[in-house]
Amino acid sequence: MSARAPLSIALVAGEASGDRLGAELMRALAAERPGVRCFGMAGPAMRAAGCAALARSEELSVMGLVEVVASYPRLYRLRARLVEAIVAARPAALVGIDVPDFNLGLERRVKAHGIRTVHYVCPQIWAWRPGRAASLHRAADRLLAVLPFEPEFFTRHGVATTFVGHPLADSLPLLPDRAATRAALGLPAEATLLAVMPGSRDHELARLLPDFIACARRLHARHPALRAVFCVAHAGQLAPLAAALAAGAPELAPHVFHGQSHQVLTACDVALVASGTVTLEALLCATPMVVAYRLSPISYPIIRRMVKIPHVALPNILAGEALVPELLQDAITPLALCAAIEQWLEQPLRRAAFVDTSRRLHAELRGDAARRAARAVLESCGT
Repeated sequence: MSARAPLSIALVAGEASGDRLGAELMRALAAERPGVRCFGMAGPAMRAAGCAALARSEELSVMGLVEVVASYPRLYRLRARLVEAIVAARPAALVGIDVPDFNLGLERRVKAHGIRTVHYVCPQIWAWRPGRAASLHRAADRLLAVLPFEPEFFTRHGVATTFVGHPLADSLPLLPDRAATRAALGLPAEATLLAVMPGSRDHELARLLPDFIACARRLHARHPALRAVFCVAHAGQLAPLAAALAAGAPELAPHVFHGQSHQVLTACDVALVASGTVTLEALLCATPMVVAYRLSPISYPIIRRMVKIPHVALPNILAGEALVPELLQDAITPLALCAAIEQWLEQPLRRAAFVDTSRRLHAELRGDAARRAARAVLESCGT
């Protein structure tokens, strides 16, 4: 019997979380189908895993209506270039990973050329644009869901959807070892530690970092034993962070890390985080958190009117209740952030209840996600 021909799959990921998902998917694909070739738009993790990069995920890092509109000509050219390259290569399938505002349009154009399409991480239209669900089939032949309630919603709208679990839930332990993690990071064993994580995008830092620093400064003044641990997404954000700390809290002397969000969250007692994937990381690390987010003054009122659910933070959406505080837009002040953090520090029963809920949700999200996603992609390829 002759060997099967090498399989080619296009992957398009944006941002750090999608890059991690893509790298894990690539490793699972290689285990299921040795010799598989992946190419497309890749971040550093995917490139390290062997993805042939037609473009870099770092080119796709905008959020909010105003930001997207300002970047539209560049994004349009990027998408057109990717469509042309993918159609010319004729892969067995295209897998768009998250960033639906970019990827669904890309998938729709590629699908029109007879190439199978899979969208990994369902678009959160159940939160703010449910009417778009009916049109998803024009872009994606199949959706891979990482949240357990999504298949029922999308299947009801006629889109084949498979729950694969969340890779973060697989990679993070159900029982985090805070003491060992503190030792590995060189953090004090007995101090109360506050993780401060102002977002993975540069504009998130610009909008949130001053208030986050002022909050940390206020907390340190009120609780001298508390130490702040700042963590940014990548090394390029260290210089802006250092400048902001020097200007806003020269006496703070925090611990500073980059690209080690899981470890920092595991080590800390409580976290102050920007809304996004990091909120799920904090949940899976069993770390109580306060969530904040600020869009441009033009984008926020438009998006706020479109949102159809009561919460924006993933822990609250998964729990179906206000599990953690959310502060949005003008509600974000150093005083309000400080008060919300202190509630976690001063209420041990509330902290214990949060840990119990986080472990239950963690177990629900586990399921060998990368392997299940890889098998679903290969099934879509017809192999």
